[in-house]
Amino acid sequence: MAGVGENGVNKEIDTRTKEQKSIDEWLPITSNRTAKWWYSTMHNVTAMVGAGVLSLPYAMSQMGWGAGATALVLSWVITFYTIWQMVEMHEMIPGKRFDRYHELGQCAFGDKLGLWIVVPQQLVVEVSTCIIYLVTGGKSLQKFQEIISPNAKPLKLTYFIIFFSSIQFLLSLLPNFNSLSSVSFVAAVLSITYSFIAWIASIKEHAVGTQVVSYSPRSTKDSDNVFMFLSALGNVAFSYAGHNVVLEIQATIPSTPENPSKKAMWKGVLIAYVIVAICYLPVAFIGYWVFGNGVEDNILLTLHKPVWIVAAANIFVVFHVIGSYQVFAMPVFDMIETFAVKTMKYKPSFSLRFLVRMVFVAFTLFVAITFPFFGGLMGFFGGFALAPTTYYLPCIIWLRLKKPKRFGLSWTINWVCIIVGILLTVLSPIGGMWSIIKSVKTYHFYQ
Repeated sequence: MAGVGENGVNKEIDTRTKEQKSIDEWLPITSNRTAKWWYSTMHNVTAMVGAGVLSLPYAMSQMGWGAGATALVLSWVITFYTIWQMVEMHEMIPGKRFDRYHELGQCAFGDKLGLWIVVPQQLVVEVSTCIIYLVTGGKSLQKFQEIISPNAKPLKLTYFIIFFSSIQFLLSLLPNFNSLSSVSFVAAVLSITYSFIAWIASIKEHAVGTQVVSYSPRSTKDSDNVFMFLSALGNVAFSYAGHNVVLEIQATIPSTPENPSKKAMWKGVLIAYVIVAICYLPVAFIGYWVFGNGVEDNILLTLHKPVWIVAAANIFVVFHVIGSYQVFAMPVFDMIETFAVKTMKYKPSFSLRFLVRMVFVAFTLFVAITFPFFGGLMGFFGGFALAPTTYYLPCIIWLRLKKPKRFGLSWTINWVCIIVGILLTVLSPIGGMWSIIKSVKTYHFYQ
């Protein structure tokens, strides 16, 4: 039986030079392969149960009961299937680990085409998600301040986003995924906590019975309702964003021929997806049931009582998206640092890492304070970027590499997922862009 080296590569076929090994041991994704199965659970929950879950009642109000429930459940089923595919394909070639999404794409489409197909999409997903999480953190901090100090002079949202981003500047200096384990654990626990608070507090407000609830379309104009429906599809797609980091998470798990990484990874993913269902469905259905079309694009901004619980939930969101930002930023750091040391031939160093990461956080901060449109951003990027990498790109890669029998069960399931995903990619950005344009009309920059 072939032995396995420290970096998870089969010793007998490891052809890397000493320099290549030292670079791999420095890069964020491949520097540490000691993760356990529960790391997979933590990172996947942190990646998925985030800003997206807070927008689901709003998405339901834009789609209605039938279409909304169908979109949520169907998305859970499709993305559960596609994440299984990615876990299976991580080590589909003996002695080779596809540690990054683009490496799997290169295997399927060729070295150059694979990069051009995967890297731009993955970058858009991860950068846009980081931007949205800065907006989420800032808005939740603002809501927390309004609750605990209702008579204080209101501060600009820009200030809250800047304060939140200052934490990201510091955490971005953590070297790799495993160094994020404590941050990710806290984030995962708090995401579950505020999800439960969201629907429990909604039930409490419903018990008071003071609000008039309507489930009619949000607008009297049919065209507006169509655009909102399309934007809601993007919001749902955004909620299932973990696929863009799943291979990178699996890369941190050790692997041997007797115990391949997919065993531990799949156990973690399975538990994570059960948690996702427990968090998503009650928040979406109960939030919409209680508030109807009066719900805001962040359910926690709609809640008012009990005051201390709502305040706690908002601060929990802040701590959660601190971790979520880092989980999505780490693959970006890895891409840039890999390009710098392997292509540009820069020497691996702390100064290089510092410069790369500070520039990235500063860029996402600038965009977040310039366009802090939570719902519109999720609707646009959810369809434009997240749908391809989550709903159907794994299926296309599976068809190319596994070559299932034409019109067989596997072939048919994959093509259904591809068709659904392409429709999401084409339609939902239209609604998201419409929402952003509507917001811009009444928005003052850096307000």
